[in-house]
Amino acid sequence: MRIAVIGTGYVGLVTGTCFADSGNDVTCVDIDQAKIERLRAGEIPIYEPGLEEMVRDNQAAERLAFTTDLAGAVANAEVVYLAVGTPQGDDGSADMTALWSVVDGMAAHLRTDAIVVTKSTVPVGTCAKITSRLKELTSRACDVASNPEFLKEGSAIEDFIKPDRVVVGVRRPEVGNVLHELYKPFLRTEKPFLSMSPESSELTKYVANALLSTKISFINEMANLCERMGADINDVRRGIGHDSRIGFAFLFPGVGYGGSCFPKDVRALVRMAEDHGVEPRMMRTVDSVNEHQKQVILEKLDKHFGGNLRGKTIAIWGLAFKPRTDDIREAPALVLIDWLLSQGASVRVHDPEAVDNVRRIYNDKLAYCPKPMQAIEGADALAIMTEWGDYQRPEFRAIFQKMKKPVIFDGRNLYEPWAMERLGFTYHSIGRPAVGI
Repeated sequence: MRIAVIGTGYVGLVTGTCFADSGNDVTCVDIDQAKIERLRAGEIPIYEPGLEEMVRDNQAAERLAFTTDLAGAVANAEVVYLAVGTPQGDDGSADMTALWSVVDGMAAHLRTDAIVVTKSTVPVGTCAKITSRLKELTSRACDVASNPEFLKEGSAIEDFIKPDRVVVGVRRPEVGNVLHELYKPFLRTEKPFLSMSPESSELTKYVANALLSTKISFINEMANLCERMGADINDVRRGIGHDSRIGFAFLFPGVGYGGSCFPKDVRALVRMAEDHGVEPRMMRTVDSVNEHQKQVILEKLDKHFGGNLRGKTIAIWGLAFKPRTDDIREAPALVLIDWLLSQGASVRVHDPEAVDNVRRIYNDKLAYCPKPMQAIEGADALAIMTEWGDYQRPEFRAIFQKMKKPVIFDGRNLYEPWAMERLGFTYHSIGRPAVGI
């Protein structure tokens, strides 16, 4: 099948590459000429395990191409995927500027039998609006479907080729049949292909992310309560997680969620609810709890140093919002960095993949360390903000010797408090008693 994917961001690049890998002829389109040239040269602008090799393999097989020619790509496509960014606007709603620019630019070049599919996360009702806009521009009825993505950064390829389910929103069964055929290679283990209305499909994406965000905010709030009441959130989590109605997924306490999806989608859902006369009490609270959780490590540091961090050196392990990605959008580590700099502290940072993205923001305000152990040299404290495998089993005796003070603020609960106390560390974590104070 001939496919055009408009937008070569995280979603568009993974979608186009995986469709090409299953035997389709895919052209990915972007307005950024420099980015397209990099992709043509096999250089991937994001970090996603396995993606670079897959891109190169499918380019070599001539199943995957990159271009800035929107008209040329669309003219030959049986299916056109819209995967452009829909960032958060000033009022919390999704900014649809890029999407409408693409719709207007491609309308005149669409095949009469082409199916347009939204892969971007878009407000409910967008498919209907695109249908109306294309009819206005082409004077014919065009098939527009919704196909939300459920990809996790760091495991996006696995999520695409082995999905839990595929959700599509269509007006005509024939359109659903075409998309089902497209996804057949990924559904061989009898995972469901769920066809529904475009409105239901569009809302499914927001509801899924809102529920996952809710679970994270819930366990974080319970962790804060555990600290006040002398309980251990890990014990509590085990006590509830074995209940088959609850489970363990997304119930790991930490310093709050970040990334390109959860914060933006929760706020967009709030805005949509308000626009339709529904009071989004729970979603507002989820967002509020998460923003507060990003302050927890700050508060612990402030208390430990008696409100005076001027002249102190703080090491940070982990800058990306989660491991296996270089994405720092809404990352809790950035909140910590901003606060430390405002307090007059010196900051030394390490991350396996995200350092370059952080450097573009802070330039020479931080010390960038190629190895974790270099970051802790002479540090008054270490803050762990991302649960990279690099940090799971460090040489604690070397850390003890290299740091000015053996103090760790573990925002991801990587270590056991009793073990850290035995090693002589002052150790603060999330939802568990501090030790060595």
